[in-house]
Amino acid sequence: MVVAATLEAVKRLLILSDLWGVEQSDWVSYYTSSLLTQFDIHYYDCRALAAIDLSIKEEAEIHQQFVQGGKDRAVQQLLQLESEEVAVLAFSVGGTIAWKAIQQGLKVSLLYAVSATRLRYETENIACSSKLFYGEKDAFRPNIAWLEKMQIPHCIFAVATHTCYTNKQIAEQITADFIENFNS
Repeated sequence: MVVAATLEAVKRLLILSDLWGVEQSDWVSYYTSSLLTQFDIHYYDCRALAAIDLSIKEEAEIHQQFVQGGKDRAVQQLLQLESEEVAVLAFSVGGTIAWKAIQQGLKVSLLYAVSATRLRYETENIACSSKLFYGEKDAFRPNIAWLEKMQIPHCIFAVATHTCYTNKQIAEQITADFIENFNS
């Protein structure tokens, strides 16, 4: 009986990869090691969700594939796979995919998006609790005026770049903040 209560208390957490997907995601363990005790984690490879050819190795070409229909395919795939309310921790393009999926009906209680630079083009906010994280030296992050206009809590890591999420100390800060925010 106690086991059932414990399992019911565990919430479903989706982790959405960056554009590299599983191929270059050793850093994900910095997040999952802390989150596994409180969440039922489901990791989604955004390249797989978007049906992007895994033989493509050039970052610019992968990015182009996401821009030219891949994001939309990933959103539709995610909407088909997830029907219950979830929490989401998403990285780079994964944050944009999560945002678009939420706008199209994905039920999300909490979204944390890290280095989701394409959000700077969004004009409509999402209807869930959220927080955005960026590296100060990420040339494509949304500017402060956009963040204030959208009224989204955010954190900008000093001297960090776009891939700040691969840094263990930053990952620890994000996961601690996520757990605290989720439990409050």
